[in-house]
Amino acid sequence: MKRLLLLMAGALVGTGVLVAQQPMGSLDAPAKAKGYVVYAAESQTVRAGKASVLELHFQVVEGFHVNSHTPKSELLIPTQLKLQQADGVKAGAEVYPAGTQYSFSFDPKEKLDVYSGGFTVKVPVVATAGEHMLNGSLHYQACDHAACYPPKTLGVQVVFVAK
Repeated sequence: MKRLLLLMAGALVGTGVLVAQQPMGSLDAPAKAKGYVVYAAESQTVRAGKASVLELHFQVVEGFHVNSHTPKSELLIPTQLKLQQADGVKAGAEVYPAGTQYSFSFDPKEKLDVYSGGFTVKVPVVATAGEHMLNGSLHYQACDHAACYPPKTLGVQVVFVAK
């Protein structure tokens, strides 16, 4: 397990994009990380032709947080998932979790709406029978207790079967 985490952390630092095939545990923040969010890809099954929900699991690297999809200020960059259209799949609007209210020592009166640790974005779909893949990206801005970093985009592939 430690080796797997080290390999994934190395890939995260090297590329900023990581698609893991297994659920993620906690990762320590790498020095000068180039990516701050990990996508835990999991094969999913939905009912063909019926309204279903896909769950996309993300993990913010320990020591960092990202703005929620509805940050408290227009100056903050929201976390946004964008999925491309795919044949045989009709995807609805993404459903984001509520953020956590958090204040920082540099401005304890202001509370920011952030994601830290794991968070799940749900995507309603109706799909024809068969195997499907949705490609997309998660755009976010990560911060730690001292600074915010340039926005990043994480590639996302959602693989699922409709039966």
